[in-house]
Order: sequence, then C-alpha cells, then structure tokens
Amino acid sequence: MDTDAFIAVHRPQWERLATLTRARRLDAAGIDELLALYQETSTHLSTVRSTNPDPALTARLSLLLHRARLRITGARTPLWKHARTFLWEDLPAGLYEARWAVALSAAIFLVSAVLTGVYFGTDSVARSLVLPEEAQRSLAERDFVSYYFEGQASGFAAQVWTNNAWITVQAVVFGVTGFWPLIMLVQNGLNVGLSGGVMGAYGGLDTFFVYLLPHGLLEITAVLVGAGAGLRTFWAWVRPGSLPRRWALSHAARALVTVAIGLVPVLLISGVLEAFVTPSSLPPAVRIGLGVLAWAAFMVFMLGRGRQVHRRGVTGDLSEELVGDSVATAG
Repeated sequence: MDTDAFIAVHRPQWERLATLTRARRLDAAGIDELLALYQETSTHLSTVRSTNPDPALTARLSLLLHRARLRITGARTPLWKHARTFLWEDLPAGLYEARWAVALSAAIFLVSAVLTGVYFGTDSVARSLVLPEEAQRSLAERDFVSYYFEGQASGFAAQVWTNNAWITVQAVVFGVTGFWPLIMLVQNGLNVGLSGGVMGAYGGLDTFFVYLLPHGLLEITAVLVGAGAGLRTFWAWVRPGSLPRRWALSHAARALVTVAIGLVPVLLISGVLEAFVTPSSLPPAVRIGLGVLAWAAFMVFMLGRGRQVHRRGVTGDLSEELVGDSVATAG
C-alpha cells in the first residue's frame, strides 16, 4: 500500500471527523455523520495495521479514534481516577521497569563511596591533600552536625527539596547521554565517602550515620532511581531490541517522565525528614528507624506493587490509544 496516496485520499474524511469531534453541539445529521466517519476511520486504521504499519499514521488515527469515541459515548474519566491510576499503577510500573538500571546505579555509588571512605579514613596524607587538617577537624567536630541546624526547619526543608530535585532532574534529563548519570553517581559517592572517611578518622563515624541515615536512605535512593531511569533511556537508544530505535527510545522516555514526576513527593518526604527528624532530639535509634521505615515503604511500593502491576502489562507508558498502538517487531 502506498502510504502517501492512502493519506491523500482519506485525509478529508479524517479532518472532517476531527472537526465533528471538536464541535460543541451536533444535530441529528452531524451525529450520524460522526458515527459513519468513525466506522470508516476504524477501517482505515485496520488497513494500515495489516498492510503497512506506519508508526506516525497509526498514532494519528489511534488518537483521532480515541477522541471520537469519547465524544460518541460521552465518557469522561474523573480527575481523581487519573491521579489514582498514575500513582497506584503507572508510577510503580515505571519504577519497577527501571529496577536493574537502578541496581547498577546503586552499585556504582556504593563502590565509589565505600572505597573513598576507606581510603581517606585510613590515609592521613591523602586527606590532607584534599582538606587541611584544620578543616578536617572542623568538619568532624562542628560543621557536619551544624549543617542540619541552619535556619528554620521549614525553609531548610524547601532548600533541601529544591537541591535534591535539581540533582535528580539532571540525571533524568541528561540520562540519555549515558555518561552524565555516571559522573553524577561517582561524584556524589566521592563526596559521601570523603565525609565519612574524615568523620571516621576523628572518631565520629557513629555521628556520621546518625545524621545521614534518617533522611539519606530515601534521599539517595531517589537520586539513584533518577539516575537509573536516565541510564535506561540511554540503553534503549543503544540497544532497542526488537522495536525500532525511535519507538524503544520513546517508550523509555515516556516511562522516564512518569518516574521523574513520581520522585517529586519522594524527595519532598526526604526533605521533611532531613529538616525535622535528622536534627531532632529523638533518640538516634528512633530517628534512624523512621528513615528506614520511609525507605522500606518506598522499596515495597517500587518492587512489590511494581511487580504486581508489571505482571498485568502496565509499563508506566501512556496507553496504546494515546501512543499509537503497537508495531510489528522482529523475532
């Protein structure tokens, strides 16, 4: 089938269907015409799928039919149902699909943090090359803890949230490059490792974990998820599998947007923990326990709930009607 000729012949019908779909009111004749054009366009879409599944044309006709069907049936999905579907199905599915890339990100971060911490914690010469001894002592005795008591808690929470969101956005947006998330992961691992190494060298390793874990477990995990989702788009570009490269990248990018939006409240929660729980007068075990509880809830949501919806075919992508349905794949 000649796609260009097919479009040229039937374009007036599609444009007329789009006009009728957007019309505020339709009389009896308009309704009859809308139904007839809807049936004809459905036939056109079936023809395209079976003879020459052009992605752009399939997407265009699928979206047109979706809008026309809503106009015919008068169906309207309440906003709260859209929000529920996003939060309870699309988001955990998008997080679950990125799990292996997130695991890779976590490995990169942990290796760089642990190696850096051990190296600077045991080698005083190396530490002095990075931080003068006076700065090391100041960090261990005052600066590391005093950071969490800067200003009012609400303003500090907003500042932390904005900073973490900015770091995560960088990982998400530039993830397709492949190297940016890796640089960010190693850099953050080095910073955490250096702080831990200095604190450990001056006998403050317990303080380091008490003031890091309550918020850091959830905060660092959110950053790792953002980096992993970004790396997944890069991998979809490099190894698209059985799908055309553009389709594989589009699918990964749309799921990436789902993950990015979902990380906003997660980072907000970690910011609240950092501002109100980490510097609080609660016992260290309670503060760490609250951080572990928040982190565990997120992991259950990502892996537990994500696995459930993933088994039902939810991927975190848009519906087939909006994307343009499936294409034939090799293999």
